[in-house]
Amino acid sequence: MPHPVYTHHLECAARPLVVVHGGTSSPRVLDDGCHIAARAGAQLHREHDALAMAVHTVVALEDDGRFNAGSGAVTAIDGSTIEMDAAVMDSRDRLGAVAAIRDVRNPVLVAREVADSPHWLLVGEGAQRFARAVGLRNPHEVSPRRPRREAVAEDIDLVRLERMWNFPAPFATARSRLTGGDTVGAVARDAKGGFAAAASTGGLSHKLLGRVGDTPAVGCGFYAGARGAFAITGIGERIVRAQLAFRLHQWLEQDVALVEAMQRGLALFDASIAVGMIGIDAHGGAVCANRDMAFAIHEA
Repeated sequence: MPHPVYTHHLECAARPLVVVHGGTSSPRVLDDGCHIAARAGAQLHREHDALAMAVHTVVALEDDGRFNAGSGAVTAIDGSTIEMDAAVMDSRDRLGAVAAIRDVRNPVLVAREVADSPHWLLVGEGAQRFARAVGLRNPHEVSPRRPRREAVAEDIDLVRLERMWNFPAPFATARSRLTGGDTVGAVARDAKGGFAAAASTGGLSHKLLGRVGDTPAVGCGFYAGARGAFAITGIGERIVRAQLAFRLHQWLEQDVALVEAMQRGLALFDASIAVGMIGIDAHGGAVCANRDMAFAIHEA
């Protein structure tokens, strides 16, 4: 059956605004977590800018435990490894990301610190050591609310995966029935018209060690510029090829309306590929996806 495309749009040109998503295929019963996170971010608008609003929103999702980020991040197919990615960007030239980071509570806070460093991306052990150096010493803890994610992963080619297996543990530990993916993300607009995006993920459960998707890839899973900001979720390997977030912002620069730009972006993908996106511009915020997806839009 074809998957329906749905959009939700809120016109809001005067007030600070936060839009948040919980990942493609995240059930709408998780809208409550998105609403709590969006309100938490929007409440910062009086004293903080869009970047702080977006980051604070994503921290709330990382701490929720039901989303594939932070305390809810999926375990890789070896049954024990958790590697996470996160990124932040705003229209005031701040950019930071981490990839394949382990044992930190809030990867998005590490990405935010990277934005104040001489670099834009840190990975693996270097990212983890950086987190400790800047005072982010809280270790990663798995939430008791993390879903079990026991659906069959039909797209896993175990024969091919065995040939490429790069985990320290033997291939016999592979758990083909554990599936998980998706990203959480937030976009924000502050009282001065600045834009920001933030995203965090535990990646795919059926991934090789060190796999990085679209979440920390600037212009792919996230982008913020002078005309707006976007956060993307879905199959990262396909989203990267489309450079989707940057392309959406380019359409805004060409005076394409926000919802139209997002619908154009979704049309780049076959309906079999799960893709969802949130966006914000000077006129409002919008959600567009070809799967069910938890989300919230909150005015300050």
